[in-house]
Amino acid sequence: MSNSNCQHIRPKDFEFKAGLSHCSSHPSSVLSQVSEDLSFIYTCPMHPQVRQIGLGDCSICGMALEPLEVSLLEKTHPELLDLLKRLKIATLFSIPLLMISMSEMVPNLSILNWISIHTLGWIQFVFATPVVFWAGCPLFQKGIRSGVQKKLNMFTLVSLGVSVAYVYSFVTLIFSEFILEFMAKPSEVYGVYFESAAVITTLVLLGQFIELRVRGQTTQAIRSLLELAPKTARIVRSDDSEEDVPVETLQVKDRIRIRPGEKIPVDGVLTEGKAVMNESMITGESIPVQKNIGDFLIAGTVNEMSSFVMEAQKLGSETLLAQMVRMVSEAQRSRATIQKLADQVSGYFVPGVMVVSLLTFGVWMVFGPEPRVAYAFMNAVAVLIIACPCALGLATPMSIMVGTGRGAQVGVLIKNAEVLEVLDRVDTLVLDKTGTLTEGKPKLVSLIVFPGFSETEVLKFAASVEKGSEHPLAHAILIGAKERGISTFETVQNFQVVPGQGVIGELQSKKIVFGNMRLMEGTLKDLSILSAKASELQKEGQTVMVLAVDGKAAGIIGVVDPIKETSFEALFSLQQEGVEILMLTGDHQNTAIAVARKLGIDQVQAEVSSEHKSLIIKKLQSEGRVVAMAGDGVNDAPALALAHVGIAMGTGTDIAMQSAGVTLIKGDLRALVRAKKLSRATMKNIRQNIFFAFIYNLAGVPVAAGLLYPWFGILLSPMFASAAMSLSSVSVIANALRLRRAKIDMNEESYSKRS
Repeated sequence: MSNSNCQHIRPKDFEFKAGLSHCSSHPSSVLSQVSEDLSFIYTCPMHPQVRQIGLGDCSICGMALEPLEVSLLEKTHPELLDLLKRLKIATLFSIPLLMISMSEMVPNLSILNWISIHTLGWIQFVFATPVVFWAGCPLFQKGIRSGVQKKLNMFTLVSLGVSVAYVYSFVTLIFSEFILEFMAKPSEVYGVYFESAAVITTLVLLGQFIELRVRGQTTQAIRSLLELAPKTARIVRSDDSEEDVPVETLQVKDRIRIRPGEKIPVDGVLTEGKAVMNESMITGESIPVQKNIGDFLIAGTVNEMSSFVMEAQKLGSETLLAQMVRMVSEAQRSRATIQKLADQVSGYFVPGVMVVSLLTFGVWMVFGPEPRVAYAFMNAVAVLIIACPCALGLATPMSIMVGTGRGAQVGVLIKNAEVLEVLDRVDTLVLDKTGTLTEGKPKLVSLIVFPGFSETEVLKFAASVEKGSEHPLAHAILIGAKERGISTFETVQNFQVVPGQGVIGELQSKKIVFGNMRLMEGTLKDLSILSAKASELQKEGQTVMVLAVDGKAAGIIGVVDPIKETSFEALFSLQQEGVEILMLTGDHQNTAIAVARKLGIDQVQAEVSSEHKSLIIKKLQSEGRVVAMAGDGVNDAPALALAHVGIAMGTGTDIAMQSAGVTLIKGDLRALVRAKKLSRATMKNIRQNIFFAFIYNLAGVPVAAGLLYPWFGILLSPMFASAAMSLSSVSVIANALRLRRAKIDMNEESYSKRS
C-alpha cells in the first residue's frame, strides 16, 4: 500500500526525505521520514514494529505511542496532559460515590435512612455517567479498537468489565420497580454497581497516568546526552575576530574558541593551546584528560582549564555524541529473545481470562451463596479487571530501555537488546593486541645500524618510504625521525605495499625494502645475525622492522606500543569472573609472548591474518563457547561481525564500530567489565519482571474468581482488582528503573590486593 492510499496516515505540512517506516495498521505500507528530526513519528516501546505519523495508540497493546526519537523540544507527553484532565474529573465525581458506598457499611450513617434505594440508584447514575462516558472514553476507544482489529489486550478486559458493571446497573435501575414489587427475593437480584464502574475507571486512568509518567523516565539517558550539546559556538574568523554563532552554521575546518567551563560544540582536533577535558559524560570516567595539539576533542565534553582553539572535523549527525544518541535509541527499540516468551503468553492470555470470567460467573450462579447473582456478577467482573497482560509485555522492553541508557552513561554503547542478553553468557574473550590491549600509539625505542650506514641514513630511508602510509608503525617512524632532527624526506619511486609485511620503493637509485622478517626472507641471503638481534628486541616486547638497501641489511628499528594501564585491571577482573582470555595478533611470536606475559594471558596466537582470526572464532564457537571479540582495526571487522558479541574500541576505525555489537567509547577494556555486569543486572531485572508479572496473574485471577472464599471467606472487590491491575504495570516499570542505580563498577579493592 502506498503512502497516499493508507488511510491511517494523516497528511502534515512537512518536507519528506528518503527513509522507511511502517503504518501501525498496515505494516506493509511505507512512511517517509522527515529530515533528521523523527520526533513526529511515534512508536510503541512494547511493539517497536508499530509506527505512525503523529500521536496515537499501539494497534497491538493499546499503549500510548512515544516519539521514535527523543527530542528536547517536547518533554511532556501530550497524552499525559489529557489523562491528567480526565483523571481530575473522574476523581471529582468518584469521591461522592465512594462516600455513599462507605456510608452503607455503617447503619446509623447510611444514606438509605433518608432516601429510598431507588432514588439512591439514580444519584449514583448521575455521578457515574460522566466518569464512564467522558473520562473513560479513551479506555473504551482502545477496547473497541482491540476487538475490531482482533488484537485483544488489557483495554479489552477493562472496557468489558466497566461496561458490564455500568449496563447491568442501568438495566437494574430502569426495571427496579418490577424487581422490588414482583420478585420474591429482590435482594438476590437488585443491586447497582455504578460506584464500581466509576472507581474502576478512575483507578485505571490513575494507573495509566503514573505508567506514562514513569515511562518517560526510561528515556532520561538519551535526554541527558542531547543536553550535552551546546547551542552556540564561538567561531574565530580569518582576521582573528571572534563571534558567537549557532552550532548548525559551523563548517568543517572552522576554527572555534573554547573558553574555560564551556562545552565542545562539535568533534574536532586541538590546534592552539592545551586543554584539560572532563569527558565523564561521554566515557563514564571521572578523571579529567589532558589534551595537546593534534588530540581529538569530543562534542559535549567540558573544558576545565585554559582557553584554546580547535578545528571542527565532524558536524551534526557525524559527531560521536550524535552516533551515541542514535545507537541508544535503536537499542532501546530492539527486542530481546526472552521477549518471545512474554509475547506467546500474551497472545493467549486475554481470551483465556474472558473464558475464566464466564466460568466464574457460572460456578457462582450454581454453587454460590445468596444473593448468587450479586456474587457471580462481582467476581466475574473482578477477574476481567485484575488480569493485566500489559505488565507481562512491559517486563522486557522497559529493562532494555533503562539498561542501554545506563550503558551509554558509563561509556558503553549497546547496539541491540540481543547483544545485552548474550553478553552476560560470554565465557571466552578474544583480544586483538594493537589498539585494544595497547595504546595504539607506537614509539621508536631501538635503532641498530649495520656497517656502511649511519643512523641518519637508516632513519631517513625508513621515514621516506613510510611517509605516505597511515599505519601506526609508520607514524612512529616519522615521529622518531623528526625527534632526532630529520625534518625533510626524499621522494620515493615505484612505491608498493606488501600486505602484512612492509613496503618497497626506490630512493636515490637504490632499492629500499622496509618491513618484518618475513619480507627479508626474499630480500637478504644471510638472516642469521639479523634474526638473533631481532629476537632479542622481540623478547622485550618490541615490534621489529628491518631496512635493506640494495639487498644489504642497513639497520633494525624497534618500536614499542605501550600497554594501556587499564588493561591489567580489566583482564584481572574478567578472569575473576571466569572468562577465558585469548590474544590474537599479527605481530611476531616473541613480541606477542612478551606482551601476553606482562598481562597474565596464557593463550596467545601470533602472526595471524584477518581470515585466520575468523577461523579461530568459528573453531571456538564449534566447541560450544560463547565468544566475544574485541578489536579496533579494519582487519578486525570480519571477526567482530562473526563473534557472538563484537566489541569495538571507540578510538578505532568506523568499520570496526559498525561491525561490533558493543562500542567502548574510550577504548578502555574496563568498560567491558561494566558492560558484562550491566548485562547481568539487566537480565536479572528482566527475569524479576517476568516472574512478578506471571505470579501476579497466576495468583490474582484465582483470588478474584473467589477461590479462597470457601475456606477463608476472602473476596476481591472489582475496585481493589482495578487498583492492583494498575499498580502491576507501574511496579514493573519502577523495578526496571532500579537499573539506573545498579552497581556495575569494578572491584578495584580486589585488584589492588592482587597487585
